[in-house]
Amino acid sequence: MPTPTVPAATLASLEERARQLRRHVIRMIAAAGSGHPGGSLSAAEIVTALYFHVMRHDPARPHWADRDRFVLSKGHGVPIVYAALAEAGYFPTGWLETLRKLGSPLQGHPSRRDCPGIEASTGSLGQGLSIAAGMALAGKLDGKDYRVFVLLGDGEIQEGQIWEAAMFAGHHRLDNLIAILDYNRYQLDDAVEAIVSLEPVADKWRAFGWDVEEIDGHDLAQVVPALERARAGTGRPVMIIAHTVKGKGVSFMENNNEFHGRAPTPEETEKALAELAVEAPSSAAGAAGE
Repeated sequence: MPTPTVPAATLASLEERARQLRRHVIRMIAAAGSGHPGGSLSAAEIVTALYFHVMRHDPARPHWADRDRFVLSKGHGVPIVYAALAEAGYFPTGWLETLRKLGSPLQGHPSRRDCPGIEASTGSLGQGLSIAAGMALAGKLDGKDYRVFVLLGDGEIQEGQIWEAAMFAGHHRLDNLIAILDYNRYQLDDAVEAIVSLEPVADKWRAFGWDVEEIDGHDLAQVVPALERARAGTGRPVMIIAHTVKGKGVSFMENNNEFHGRAPTPEETEKALAELAVEAPSSAAGAAGE
């Protein structure tokens, strides 16, 4: 399948959007005094590409039957999704200040019952791929053409239920199911490699009957085309292995597992926001010359 060409202006717009989502993540976790910045920041480009370019959805109709679905299996990374939902118009950005507060619809793990735009209540790791596979199969049975995207954590795919769902999806050739692995190489207690190695992770998914693509998960010139190719359909479920950096965008959080589940101090918050206010080098420049 030909590689979709993404206009330079589109890439630049999405890059700025990803920075804005990161700023929201820092502010809301700092205000809450708790949360998971590392795995939220690593998924910024993936979530940005989905909500602002690739997925078919309508904030005015969150339950539209023909919408694409997004399941955040690594539920603790939900601040980045809340930021995207607010920017997309599902709810006011002012709600972001209520993260993890008593009575807020924006809890520390996503609640489908409470928050507009959330498709599945997750947080018990390992369950999201099963939920997404069920949605994808339902779409097939109902004759719908929507796609189901699911974001997995790398430590999370050590869970056995993930592989049961992978086998199920491959058997049923759920080509409307697209999984993205946020491969930032850290989990709660240590580096993923030190806990249980995933390698050769691409070969494992292929063995379960999935099409697999590996990308730089922070390069939107790679992220967007990969998601567009997957959405177009390959005849099989798709796994996109996105190589990412935990805490991406904030220098002192990058690859620093202390920020897996710790909120920044006021001083750290100020420093992080100052870094995120500086425009990063654009991948659009290279795309423009192609």
